Amino acid sequence: MFSPRAVKTVNDAKQIIEQRGLTHIKVGLFDADGIMRGKYMSKEKFFCSLDSGFSFCDVVLGWDAKDQLYDNVEYTGWHTGYPDAPVRILPDTCRELPDEGNMLLFIAEFCDHAEAVCPRGTLRRVLARAERMGFVVSAAFEYEFFMFKETPESVRDKGYKNLTPLTPDFFGYSMLRNSVHAELHHQIMGLGEAMDFPLESLHTETGPGVLEAAIAYDDAQAAADKAALFKTFIKVWAQRNNLMATFMAKWSSDWPGQSGHIHISLTDKSGKSLFHEPNNKYNMSDTQRHFLAGQQKYMPEFLAMIAPTVNSYSRMVPGLWAPLDATWGVENRTTALRVIPGSAKSQRIEYRLGSADANPYLALAAALASGLMGIEQQLEPYAQVTGNAYEQDHPEALSLPRTLFDAARKLKRSEAAKELFGQEFVAHYAATREWEEREFRKQVTDWELERYFEII
Repeated sequence: MFSPRAVKTVNDAKQIIEQRGLTHIKVGLFDADGIMRGKYMSKEKFFCSLDSGFSFCDVVLGWDAKDQLYDNVEYTGWHTGYPDAPVRILPDTCRELPDEGNMLLFIAEFCDHAEAVCPRGTLRRVLARAERMGFVVSAAFEYEFFMFKETPESVRDKGYKNLTPLTPDFFGYSMLRNSVHAELHHQIMGLGEAMDFPLESLHTETGPGVLEAAIAYDDAQAAADKAALFKTFIKVWAQRNNLMATFMAKWSSDWPGQSGHIHISLTDKSGKSLFHEPNNKYNMSDTQRHFLAGQQKYMPEFLAMIAPTVNSYSRMVPGLWAPLDATWGVENRTTALRVIPGSAKSQRIEYRLGSADANPYLALAAALASGLMGIEQQLEPYAQVTGNAYEQDHPEALSLPRTLFDAARKLKRSEAAKELFGQEFVAHYAATREWEEREFRKQVTDWELERYFEII
């Protein structure tokens, strides 16, 4: 019998479904915010869709994380009537769903015109550029996330205040915590193995109930799929166990934020590392240096793809492990870009700026595309930062936008972004981020009430 990860073709997909005697199959795709939207599909409908594709209402590209309709985008809206858009099922994304018996999950993606604004399609266009340049891209994601002894009902009853974390206090890399809660850790690791997002490591981070998971590296497209599935199904697993996981960039002003770091390396098509040059300082090849310079130069322009929510910018404050400028260093965790010297196999760059709330497809597209442009333009990086980057002055060109609105405007004006991601994507996505910031500005926060209600 086929195992799900052995499925590569349409015929393979049909065969495994027949072998399992499934009457329905689960299909999902990812929206601009990285939220997986999907449904169960009958076997007959699924087989037909494998052969010919199917249609999915394009409203999922025209609403926000709370299903509120954008009023500022051209691609879809009331003016188009929210038609169906063509979608293709990707047979080689077949996964087990451990908590649903023999049920299988397949990832789908938008195609034809909708592909221009599809997050997975956007990454694929960047990867096609890398392939034309002769590069093979490997990547790995690592995420911090907080776990709570809460349910969707209890957090709403509490107004998202006074929540009970899985464990109390600061206790990073705790052998005590991961031994007391060994069953939980084993279940998470087992979920990763069963759904093919295996974890290279899992440990407690600094803060109450916070964990950090490093997903094993893979080719870039598969790595993004794994990251997107990890974020989705860790939340599913948690809720099925009367817990809740959040990937908010910063859920509380009392605790550090949550990162979503990306490790990237390039090889040629024979598998030879293009980042590793043992005769150079830090083993950095010219290709890696130019790639780094591109990431540094275009980070301010692409920030909305890496820090995509209003909350993302609450994390980017001095001293809380989130970079504030497009700096780089060698084995320096205060900089936005961390060069990790090593062997030909391990030489890489860690893109440390991203927060856990980013859409993995778009964050990787931004981190990779900027580096590719650095190679194309033979860019040189600014001076390396040594020591504490937070306490040093940096060139104005490296300054990052401080709000989502500023980041969205910068992306909208970026000629590099239009070239790399397509004009339609840039216009659509920048508008969605402007909408997100505008929705926030409509609100009156607890901080404002406490600060101004009586005294002003």
